[in-house]
Amino acid sequence: MAVYTKISKAELDNFFKNYEIGKIVKFFGIKEGIENTNYLVQAEKNKFILTIYEKRINTKDLPFFIGLMTNLYNSNFKCPKPILNKNGNYISEILGKKAAVVSFLEGSAKKDLSPENCHDIGVQTAKLHKITKNLSLKRKNNLSLNAWSELFNKVEKDCSKIHKNLSKTIKISLNEIEKNWPEKLPSGIIHADLFPDNIFFKDDKFTGIIDFYFSCHDFYAFEIAVCLNALCFDGIKENLSFNVTKARKFIKGYTSVRKLNDDEKKNLKVLAQGASIRFLLTRVFDYLNLSEGALLTVKDPVEYLKRLEFHNSVKSFEDYCI
Repeated sequence: MAVYTKISKAELDNFFKNYEIGKIVKFFGIKEGIENTNYLVQAEKNKFILTIYEKRINTKDLPFFIGLMTNLYNSNFKCPKPILNKNGNYISEILGKKAAVVSFLEGSAKKDLSPENCHDIGVQTAKLHKITKNLSLKRKNNLSLNAWSELFNKVEKDCSKIHKNLSKTIKISLNEIEKNWPEKLPSGIIHADLFPDNIFFKDDKFTGIIDFYFSCHDFYAFEIAVCLNALCFDGIKENLSFNVTKARKFIKGYTSVRKLNDDEKKNLKVLAQGASIRFLLTRVFDYLNLSEGALLTVKDPVEYLKRLEFHNSVKSFEDYCI
């Protein structure tokens, strides 16, 4: 989440005339994240999130994202509920940009996750996969294997501005990943961006997941690989270490709902390499292409270089959970 589009109180009031939510009491922009503009909106009785779609979001994908959240919410999965406007639509428009309103999810992100938190997230991730398994919604992962080389070509010449070994490490790793990437594993709709800032807790209890705007069809085990990268490393970037206890707890929680087959276990290393490359490259791109004037928290690419180096050293599935 971020603030690229600045709106006035008058513009906001005019927008919400098309919603049955009551008078707007206050609002403010949320600067965490990098993809869309988000505002927390306090109405007389309830709070809402207004999302204005920016940057990498293809507006043709919006029915998929909204449909996914609606299906999850209606299946008692803890996530925001998309709000219909007076015209019976989920998608609206403000200042010439597509926008949507969703319910406010209680709780907040935890900066430091405990092993038990990771277990709970594993359980909920598998539940998400179970719910979405039979949905007819379709969207391919536009930030998967086929996109990484193209993205690297856009940033390769400037990688040294971030780290002297960055370009070389990415090039070697990409070659290995492309040679070993699996062709077929159990797949379906995944969240694809399960970072701590998208997972909410209240009084140390899981309250829900937000930000489904990278959701897509991909391998379920790729989601696990994303989570190992996002949830299971501790320390500062210069001394980042993999927390096997957190990883073991996550996988135990996940497999209590959905078992992993042998092929998924065998390919977890390359999937984890791929997940680290995916976030490393997008962070590098955003670092080098920061929009002037945006209220934005830029995430450090080097953190994912360190993760990639760890995955490159892994020998087997057991290294992640023993």
